[in-house]
Order: sequence, then structure tokens, then C-alpha cells
Amino acid sequence: MSRRGLLAAAAAAMLPIRARAEPGRPIVIGSKSDTEGALLGNLISLVLEDLGLRVERRLGLGPTLIVRSALLAGEIDLYPEYTGNVAFFSGTETDPAWKNSAGAYGLALRLDAAHGLVWLGRAPANNTWLIAVQGRLARERGLATMADFAGAVRDGAIRLAASTEFVESRAALPSFESAYGFSLPLSRIVSLPGGDTAVTARAAAEGISGINAGMVYGTDGALAALDLTVMSDPKGAQIVYEPAPVIRAATLECHPRIREALDPIFARLDADTLRRLNAAITVEGRTGEAVAKAWLAEAASRP
Repeated sequence: MSRRGLLAAAAAAMLPIRARAEPGRPIVIGSKSDTEGALLGNLISLVLEDLGLRVERRLGLGPTLIVRSALLAGEIDLYPEYTGNVAFFSGTETDPAWKNSAGAYGLALRLDAAHGLVWLGRAPANNTWLIAVQGRLARERGLATMADFAGAVRDGAIRLAASTEFVESRAALPSFESAYGFSLPLSRIVSLPGGDTAVTARAAAEGISGINAGMVYGTDGALAALDLTVMSDPKGAQIVYEPAPVIRAATLECHPRIREALDPIFARLDADTLRRLNAAITVEGRTGEAVAKAWLAEAASRP
């Protein structure tokens, strides 16, 4: 599946519109079909069940378009989404506000309110496109930021593995190149048709085919398990993608305790925490529900 998954499903694949307003029905929680979607969907479900609410889980529904359509149609009541995706839902991706945390959240809040949707508190974890460099090379050359990376590119020291979308999308590699003043020749890029960062990260960490840098996402589980150094983006070249529950306004009106319960939970999900939890699923092979349950118990034991 591509990074954003917005074009991964045709309109014909959308779920049928069906009213979901019958009294006493369970709260339907959805998620996308990826690791973090499973983690956050289960986490939301467990928190709401702990409130004594009836919950129906429809996790792993599919790519972004399918899950977003289900929410708008009333097929589900809430699901974890990323602030920056609203830029593409609304066609406003060129607005510079999307490139900082507060601006992205504020725009998501305002634009989705017109659709009867409410964004609850976001996690302080930016799951945007990033580039990670092989740990040994980063230590040898003192690489920590995209400015450092740009210098290594100019020296001919970088060979990158990335998806075709990352290489070609104006919002991805070209945005980095423009912001930091470098140009990575196509001859030094191994371009892959899919967006599987497990492949690009491992290639960079292990030096497969001479690759020493890979496209990653900010909260990838692989980052906690591999010897990689993620290049920071001090100039904010990328759109911010912070996860938060998005809920139908009517559902929140009926159950206002949902906000009170979920906001402090998401506030504790920083990037390091999400990387660790995602790694427990992708590297250790545990289920999203088991990882979410263990972390909630751990969080409850700490002040």
C-alpha cells in the first residue's frame, strides 16, 4: 500500500451508505489495515470498553479511502487518522500550515468540522516521511539532520532505497531536495513500486546492494530494532502526520466521556513510544490487541 493510501481503492469499492443511528447500538471502531492502525484501533477499543461502553471492532478495514468513506457514511463511529491526510482530503496540501504540528491539527479540526467530524487530542508523534541512514555511516560522518544528509549526497556518499511514490511525489523527496539544496541522482536511488518501509529500512541497515539510506516513516517499528539514524527535518520540509481519533460529532455528543478518556492516552504516545509498540508487533510478532493492552496496563501504573 502507498504511503497515504488515498488512491488505493476505487469508488466502487466504497462501503454502502447505511444509517447507524439506532438507539443502543454499539460504538463501531474502525482502523486501516496497517500495523499502527491495528495498534491504535485496539487501544481505542480497550479504553472505551473500560468505560463500560459497548464496542464493535471493525479493524483492518482497508486503505485510507475505504475507512474515511465508512466514517462519513456512518458505517463506523471513529478511527485513528493522521492530521496531514486532511490536506489531501481537502485539496489544500500546498498550504504551509500543514508543515507544523499546531497548524496541521488546527486545519484538520476546522475542515473536518464541516463534515460533522471531530478530531480528539493528537499524539505528539509525527509519522511523516523521513530518511534514515545506516548507523555506522551516520556515526562516521556525524549525520543527524537533513542538512547533514544533503552534504553527504553532494559528496556522492548516499545510495537510497525508497518507493516510487516517495521519489516522484512533489511532497516527498523533491520537497527535501528543494528545502536543503541537494539533488540525488536517479542512478543512486533504488526505486521500489510499493511503500513497504520494512524493506527500505532493512536494506539501509544491512547495506544490501550498497544501499545506506532508506525511506522510513516517523513511527516505524523497524526504527527501534535496526541500527539506523533518522535524519531530522529542522526546516519542516514535510507535511505533519500526527495520529488522533476522529469521531462523528453525533457519537461524541452522545458519549462525551470518550474525549476525556482518550485525550490523555494519546498525549502519552510520543514517537519513541509508538516505535517501541509497533516493533512489538512487527518484530516480536505480538498482536495489536496484546500490545495495546500491555501498554495501557503499564501506563496506568505510572503517574
